Amino acid sequence: QITHQEPFANALTAGQVPLYCGFDPTAKSLHLGNLIPVMQLVHFQRAGNKVVGVVGGATGSIGDPSGKDSERPLLDADTIAENCDRIRGQLARYLDFEGPYAAKLLNNADWIGPKSYIDWLREVGKHFTVNSMIAKESVKRRLQNREQGITYTEFSYMMLQAYDFYHLHETEGVRAQTGGNDQWGNITAGVDLVHKKAGKQVFGLTAPLLTTASGEKFGKSAGNAVFLDP
Repeated sequence: QITHQEPFANALTAGQVPLYCGFDPTAKSLHLGNLIPVMQLVHFQRAGNKVVGVVGGATGSIGDPSGKDSERPLLDADTIAENCDRIRGQLARYLDFEGPYAAKLLNNADWIGPKSYIDWLREVGKHFTVNSMIAKESVKRRLQNREQGITYTEFSYMMLQAYDFYHLHETEGVRAQTGGNDQWGNITAGVDLVHKKAGKQVFGLTAPLLTTASGEKFGKSAGNAVFLDP
């Protein structure tokens, strides 16, 4: 899936399109499903584009409801910090962190953590309507599940990821975000936020999820992750 497909193709033809992808630090290792967006970063870097990896020190402490049937247990700060460090080492095996197109790895806790709740509501929350948020597939599915439902914490996740896109656009010149296709709602929320706050067009793209023979997602939440680190 690609937002604004023709303008995105034109932007790639015209020059650099810095790309970022976020990684959830809820385990000590990335897994095989993460390898697909990692390879997208690799191809973009090899083609002469700046790439940025983001470990979710902030978002990982909240929990993404996308593709989940229940809320994740919340991890403590020390566990998240350790997981973030391990992910850095793994990405260095795929991405070049030196040279003219050096990759960057950032932690969104650095820009989300210092914000107060009032700042957040004024700067970010006012750009989101509840109507549009509950229309996203990741939220709608959980709202329809009366047993599990969705907590306010998880409901807020979309805004945090969207703000990452805006922050990286302003500070790193990032113009595109990638991820698995279960991230489509979060990515398009970021595309919209950048347009509303900065008046700029940015792009989102997703890759199909790696699934089992029965169509189930490979991943930590599903309990069937194939980790990249032995």
